[in-house]
Amino acid sequence: MEAVAPTRRGRERRELLLNATAELVAARDFHSVGIADIGAAAGVTGSAIYRHFRNKADILVALMERVVDELLDSARHDDHLAGLIQRHAEFAIRDRALLAVYAAEQHNVPDESRRRLRRRQRTYVDVWERAIADARPDVDRTTARSMAHAVIELLNSVPEMPQRLLADDRLLALLVGMADAAVRGAQPGVVTPSI
Repeated sequence: MEAVAPTRRGRERRELLLNATAELVAARDFHSVGIADIGAAAGVTGSAIYRHFRNKADILVALMERVVDELLDSARHDDHLAGLIQRHAEFAIRDRALLAVYAAEQHNVPDESRRRLRRRQRTYVDVWERAIADARPDVDRTTARSMAHAVIELLNSVPEMPQRLLADDRLLALLVGMADAAVRGAQPGVVTPSI
């Protein structure tokens, strides 16, 4: 696991390194970004990175954990459907690069870390499943879980959108409205014809 940054300056430097890595990897890909690239983007020498992380894989794991930690933390503060939708949409818009890395680079996470992340992802989906089941007592738990996955994927699509197609406030309203409509308007067992 990554080294702990005990001082405020150390924590700030670690966050700077994570943010720089997210931007670089989102723009390129994990394998084409080197430690020296990360250091240059963060304004530190490549060797200074090793005070915070053992290697590049540890940085990627820390980025992945940041996504899950932030979403789980916000879900613990507001586990009602409207709150979950709002917080996830806000996160997706605010941290587009981080979410893009999360979606594209999970296969580069070491196996043990990937298993740990997947357990935590399931915990997050569990929260959504309960919230959907509460909001939609007419659906069974399996349907609620499927709906949770679908809505989370809708919200996670933000990095694929042209960044300035809509202003962030309009995009937020659109995403929240679409996610809410997807959950509240879905009719279990009804298949609509394809376009």
